[in-house]
Formats: sequence, structure tokens, C-alpha cells
Amino acid sequence: MMRRAAPEPAAPGAAAGAGGELALFERPAPPDARAGGGHGAGNGTGHGAGQGAGQGGEHGAGWAPDPDLDDAAALGGARLADVIAARSQGRDPNAEAARRRRERERRRQAELRRRAQWRVFMLCGVFLLAYAALAGRMAHLAGSDPAEPGVMAAGPGFSAVRAEIRDRNGAVLAANVPVWSLYARPDEMVDPAAAARGLARIFPDLDEKALLRRFTDGRRFLWIRRAITPAERLAVHDLGEPGLKFGPREARVYPAGRAAAHVLGGASYGKEGVAAAEIVGVAGVERHFDARLRDPARAAEPLRLSIDLRVQAAFAEVLDEAMKRLHARGAAGVLMDARNGEVLALVSLPDFDPNRRPPPPVRGRPDDHPTFNRAAQGVYELGSTFKPFTAAMVMEAGLAGPDTLVDTRGPLYWGRFRISDFHRMPDQMTLREVLVESSNVGTARLAILAGARRLQDFLARLGLFEPLPVELPEARSARPLTPPNWSEISTMTVSYGHGISVTPLHLAAAYATLANGGLRVRPTLVAGARPPGEEARVISAETSRRLREMLRAVVTEGTGRNADVPGYEIAGKTGTAEKPRTDGRGYDHDKVIATFAGFFPAHDPRYVIVATTDEAVESSGRRPRRTAGWTAAPIVAEAVRRIAPILGMRPLPAPRATADAGGAPARAALR
Repeated sequence: MMRRAAPEPAAPGAAAGAGGELALFERPAPPDARAGGGHGAGNGTGHGAGQGAGQGGEHGAGWAPDPDLDDAAALGGARLADVIAARSQGRDPNAEAARRRRERERRRQAELRRRAQWRVFMLCGVFLLAYAALAGRMAHLAGSDPAEPGVMAAGPGFSAVRAEIRDRNGAVLAANVPVWSLYARPDEMVDPAAAARGLARIFPDLDEKALLRRFTDGRRFLWIRRAITPAERLAVHDLGEPGLKFGPREARVYPAGRAAAHVLGGASYGKEGVAAAEIVGVAGVERHFDARLRDPARAAEPLRLSIDLRVQAAFAEVLDEAMKRLHARGAAGVLMDARNGEVLALVSLPDFDPNRRPPPPVRGRPDDHPTFNRAAQGVYELGSTFKPFTAAMVMEAGLAGPDTLVDTRGPLYWGRFRISDFHRMPDQMTLREVLVESSNVGTARLAILAGARRLQDFLARLGLFEPLPVELPEARSARPLTPPNWSEISTMTVSYGHGISVTPLHLAAAYATLANGGLRVRPTLVAGARPPGEEARVISAETSRRLREMLRAVVTEGTGRNADVPGYEIAGKTGTAEKPRTDGRGYDHDKVIATFAGFFPAHDPRYVIVATTDEAVESSGRRPRRTAGWTAAPIVAEAVRRIAPILGMRPLPAPRATADAGGAPARAALR
């Protein structure tokens, strides 16, 4: 209510008017007082009272609240007409305005309470739903089978299926079979000691005391075996222990065992529960194609490899026999389609059984471990097998031909380095003879003639400077080792295969390029590869033809005579390289990597073959012989004898074979 200011004294003549105006803000008098006052106030007062009474009656009879009265009240006052109406009805206008403000405030507070209650109800509903979901999940877990901490039960989170892997002819290389897992619930065991004793008897690699300690240390779950055989399951079942339980799952099996072990790699369990387990690839094509093999949409579609299981097994058997006979530290072999790069066999020894893949090595040399892939992962100096690359380079550049004379006087000195041949050579030899008799000095002089840049470019175009794009994770990390500073001496040594290290698979792919007419192929382990086009040309078809004739002469006349198999026209080159010392100080003269790389038949090459031995020694003669002509070359001959009939190749008639041989005398020492 607004505070009224005290009126100033007024003149007598103005008393009536002032009195009438001031009365608008005074508390209304009782009706009898208003009437008496009208008569005693004189003319002015009576007029004012009478007029007020008349107006009051007029307005009082049909008075209604003005729509703008609330707005006026909100400003703390009322309009003149409303005040007059209120006075005529005996009400205080200011009290009426205050009443309306209180009513409006009451309605506002009621609305706020209603909204607050709605929010509280909504919040309570959300909490109830959350608690209901939590309670439902707890009830589900309480009623489900136990799972080891850190593993998952089968469900949408992973797929337990995995597609088969087959060879090029449809033979199964890898497949899933249903098995059982074995786990323990110690809190449900009747006799933990008897259970531990029985399990140790069924599984000899388990320790009875360790099992009993784990059964009684308070844990509620314990894996015993991720996969067991039906016979083992029956034996465990016969123990009659309710705390030993079985769970269904699938296991990855490899029917061929050790055959193609380094190609397949292996698989293991990923996410797992007691009712199912996810199978994931850990190495080889199993790892490279892991996503494709685990795709449920393609589970019924086998992955078909280029590997021929028959050829793979035959080549592995030949290498294994030779490795034992020659007391070699290791061996590797590759058989590749010269036209499209498909790998039909890839062998690395020692090998392993992918059904029981050994753990990674923790000490010693990595290449001594069975899981190390010597064919696609190990990089080695492969010696004179690089000489055909130098010969192809100078012929392609027009610097020399098969009959071009080369200065082969030696030894050749460069600073403190000395380059010599295995045995004395004539002072001059043709390019063909340099290759047939494997002259280091002659090859080095050809490299100097061509220049370092041309040699680097040529080897790079053959793919000898980069990891191979083959479908093996191990091969993709095998980067060739090249000279850090490509000097003149590097050019000379690399020309005959020293100072540069590549994998046997690199070598096979490069020889395929030389043999197939000059088109670079990229090795693959997947069947159905297409031959390369002209955009992949490295050398001309004519250079390829000349080189095939020269490499055939290496086998018929030179260092590769022990690789010859009548009727199959094997062409190729031997290579012997001393191994670097483990302490990094020079080379070990008594330890070599011996290699034969070639192709057959020479007149129309279909297949490239590479065989490599590590520290092999042939001991049938008076002195130990370590060169490739005595170790690797006979391995290739035996492999072709066994493999060619499997591939449907018939030997050529004898007259053609002898004509190709040319009948030239074999002057070169086996090297």
C-alpha cells in the first residue's frame, strides 16, 4: 500500500473541493456518517457528498472489474473509476489490489509446485528403470554358466566360426572341428585331492601339487584345458568329480600336420567363454586373412591357396633328407609358377606342427627357432645367384652380348679389398663363359662398366630392394639389406651377390622375371593370379631368351651339373656365400649359405625352383665340400624328379635334351 503524503492546509473556500478530492484516499466512512456529513458540510460538502452518493449508486448497481485492473494493481495502484466503485461498495481499493496480487502469487506458486512434482516423478521413474535393468542383469549372470575372469561368453561380441583353407586342388589344409574344453569349479568339488591326482594321470604335463594348490586357494573358476579329445573327455568324466565341467567349442586343426606349416602359420583362441571361443590367426595366411576367415557371411566359402599339397610334401621331404645327410643347420625351398608368381611350395626347415605351435623364442638366434620362416622371412647373402642379374643388365643396356669378351685377370684390388675367383680363370672370357664358370672378377668388371646407378635401378625394378607383397605377415617385414653407402666396391660385390641380403622368395620372383620373357611377377599364395602385362616389363624377350640359354649351359657345362635331370631341361645358377660372423667382424670361411636358383624346362619355363641350405657340408669325398654345386644343386635335381610327374610334366625326348646340352666339356669346378 502506498504511503499517503499529509495534505497542506487549504483555504476555507477550497475546503469542499479539497475535502472531496482527499476523500478518494481515505478509508470510507460508515453510511450514516456519510449521510450526516452531507448535510453539515455546507454547500460544497453536500454537493460533493450528494454527487458522490449519486455516482456511487450508479456505479454500484452495475459495477464489474475492469480488465486492466490487474495491470494497474500490479503497478501498486488502481484506476479512478475502480476506486470510486470500491468506495461505493464499502471496500478499500488498495486492499483489493493487494488481494489480487496475493491470488496471482498463489497461482504462480501452485504452478511451480506442480512442475517440481512432475520433475521428481520423472527422476524417480528413471531411477526405477535403472535399478530394474541392473537387477535383471544380476539375475541373468546369477543364472548363467561361470566364465573365467577376463574372457567373454559367446554372443554378438564375437563369432566362433572360421572358414576352411584349401590347396589349389581342394585338399583341406585347415578346418574347424567340434571339441570340448575342460574347466573346474573348485567351490563345487567333493574331493579336490582326488581330482588333482586323476587329472595329473590323464594329462601327464599337469602337476598334481600345483593343481591341488589352485583348487584350494579360494578361486571359483579354473581352466584345465582349452580343448580335449573325446578319449580325454571320457577319462575325466569317469573321475566322477562334479566340480570338473566341460564346455562346447571348436578347435582349428591342420590335417596335413607339418606340411605347409610356415604358409598356414597357425591360430589360437581369442575371446572365449565356457560355451564358445573365438579362433584368431597368429601367423601366416591365418593371420593375413584373419578378417576374411572370421567373416560369418563367408564362413562356407573356403580360402583357396596356390599351394599344391602334394608338391609341398614332396619338396619338404627332399629338403629334410638332404638337411640330415649334409648336417645342415637349416634349409629352405620355393617352387613358383614363372608366368604369374603363384607359389606352389614354400618350405622352411626346421619346421613345426601348427596343431601344436611352439611359443615364440626367448633366447638364441631367431632363425634357429622352428617358427622362423627361412624362405620368406630370413634375408641372406645368396652369392653367385645374382650374377644372372648383372648379365641381364649389361645385355639389356647393349653394353655386352653373350660372346662379348670380358677381362677376367685377377685378383682385382680396390683399396684394401681383394676380389678373386674360386679357381684360376683365363685372362679373357666371353660373357657366357663368365656366367657358366661363375667368375667374380669378370662379373665385377661388367658392373663397373655399367655403373652403380644402372645396377641399383635394375635390381630395384626386379623388386630386390623392398619387402615382398606376398600374403605372409612375416614376409612383409623382411626388408632386404643393402649397402648404406653405395660405393664402387659395393657395386662390384653386389654384382655377384655379396653385400646384399634378400630372402629366397625374393630370388625366386626375380628369376621368374628373367625366365618368363622379362615381365616382373609378384609372388602370391592365393590361387587364380593373372599373368602380368606389358607394363611390368623389365627386360626384353630377346634378353630373356639369351639368358635362358646361358643358364641352361651353367647346368650342362658349368657349376650346376649336379642339378641336371635328363628330359626336364633345368637351367639355373649356383651361389655360395660365406656367412657373416655373429660378432660382426668379417665372414666365417667354414660356414656358408649355398643356393641353387633355376627354372624348367629351359626352352619354355613353367616353374622356378630355389633351394637353400645353411651350413651344409658334403662329406663323401676326401675333403669336406660346402659349395652349392655339391649341396644345393643335387637337392634341386631330386626335387624336380619327384615334383615334375606330380605336376603332369613328361620328360622331353633324349635327342632334344642332348642337343640342348651341346656336348661341351665341363670345365668349371662345381661351385
